[in-house]
Amino acid sequence: MKIICIGRNYAKHAAELKNEIPDEPVIFMKPDTALLSKGNDFYLPKFSEEIHYEAELVVRINRVGKNIQEKFAHKYYSQVAVGLDFTARDLQQKLKEKGLPWEKAKGFDGAAAVGNWVDLNTLPNDINNLRFSLHIDGIERQNGCTADMLFPVDKMIAYVSSFFTLKVGDVLFTGTPEGVGKLERGQRLTALLEGSENLNMVVN
Repeated sequence: MKIICIGRNYAKHAAELKNEIPDEPVIFMKPDTALLSKGNDFYLPKFSEEIHYEAELVVRINRVGKNIQEKFAHKYYSQVAVGLDFTARDLQQKLKEKGLPWEKAKGFDGAAAVGNWVDLNTLPNDINNLRFSLHIDGIERQNGCTADMLFPVDKMIAYVSSFFTLKVGDVLFTGTPEGVGKLERGQRLTALLEGSENLNMVVN
């Protein structure tokens, strides 16, 4: 199982981190050990003083595909969830300044949380107009809509599959909107998909 992530897919988020807006999807990967087991809370790692939350729509791949045409990409998924891409921002910044890969800052154990899978055909809107949000201790911190993506889901799947064969069970983190920030021990994270709770956990 691969955890495939797309960075800088919302212009306002790219701007808040002072990153350039990309002209093609920015891909990075997390190992399968980064997936936080269902029902577990998130534990702040000792190697970072600045772990950030990033709420994203996550798509689950349901069939094998390679070099998928964009017009057929919708046939390769049927479920979505809200996920949290946890990032050691201080470590990431140091690695980027040195021109080094930053997997350590994104792929550590537990750095990818995924909520409950929801069938797309049960949602009121299609994949290109889904709303999701993240609340911390009851206060909304992020609110995103897939309509604001620089690269829609089907385009991402076509692009990613030109490099990597997609397999059943692979997950695609599709990028985070603006509003990311530092986590503190004791906070409760609640993610909503189309207004319904999809993920709930505590930071330890």
